[in-house]
Amino acid sequence: MASGSDVKVEFDPKNMPFRRLGPSGLRVPVFSLGGWLTLGGTVIGDPVKDIMKIAFDNGINMFDTAEAYAKGKSEVEMGRVIKELGLRRTDLVITTKLFWGLRTGPNDGGLSRKHIIEGTKECLERLGLDYVDVIFAHRPDVSVPMEEIVRAFNWVIEKGWAFYWATSEWSAYDIEEAQHIATKLGLHGPIAEQCQHNMFHRERPEKEYRPLYKKYQLGTTVFSALASGLLTGKYNGGIPEGTRFSTHSNFFKGTVDSLQKEEGLTKIRKVNELSVLAEQELGCTITHLALAWVAKNPNTSTVILGASKPEQVLDNLKALDVIPKLTPEIMDKIEAILENQPAAPPTFGRPALDINGRL
Repeated sequence: MASGSDVKVEFDPKNMPFRRLGPSGLRVPVFSLGGWLTLGGTVIGDPVKDIMKIAFDNGINMFDTAEAYAKGKSEVEMGRVIKELGLRRTDLVITTKLFWGLRTGPNDGGLSRKHIIEGTKECLERLGLDYVDVIFAHRPDVSVPMEEIVRAFNWVIEKGWAFYWATSEWSAYDIEEAQHIATKLGLHGPIAEQCQHNMFHRERPEKEYRPLYKKYQLGTTVFSALASGLLTGKYNGGIPEGTRFSTHSNFFKGTVDSLQKEEGLTKIRKVNELSVLAEQELGCTITHLALAWVAKNPNTSTVILGASKPEQVLDNLKALDVIPKLTPEIMDKIEAILENQPAAPPTFGRPALDINGRL
């Protein structure tokens, strides 16, 4: 990381909007860049620098990784690029995640106090940083008492190794328990949840977490907003070489197989219909529409982009121009195509409240 005269590039947010990350005062860009499956994995060396530089030059200053991404190599590559580009540390929002360690020992993974503390130190070493802005619990750990987890992440924060902690793919029940313990003990609770959210995956982020948004102002850092590429339309006619479903065929085998079944064929039909809507009514691609649709959700703090080429970052950022075009009428047309909006909680016959009052 650079400071003072070592800074080579000044950050210019361009036209990137920023939002608070959950209830915190930390501002994050509507679109951020993640390293899952790409940076440090299928993309190494100078191409990583090219991708991160084009992102930074276009208003993305948040970079997300994890100890498990490419077995730690994602953190190494990101840290190297930050240093080589001469980016000022205070200009950046760096997040990483703990759960799957790099070794197979009984305490080299999970969310014990031991792994949270030792794992955080190792993440920082790989990144070459003194601290990260947010450290995520990559999954819940049912084998560890929740109080131990909350206390351990607070210890990391008090040591100055992270400013906040958050969760990823936790149930609403687990998040509620963590918040309850944090409140009871006067500690920091998780400020965000990194979850999958896209047009085909809605129940958890839109229904299960609904009470948490209202009660704790929880924010989401969304991954897989394009359903691993399904919502780009690239898989409508098969699995092209070089795509995520091709290069990670074992990981996505279940998803690929499902595309030949009724559920998958229905999704492909809906992708085609959404593509027509995007092109004819919004003058964009379905990729831009799908990203804008997730970003429009008020509970979305940031949408994490994945890219294997710099031009993918630039193309994805065209979604910024689509967000204001998503009028109630357009959103209704999208819902008519998707037919999967999560049901609202039952009112058991109670009349609706005035929409202009506090609901």
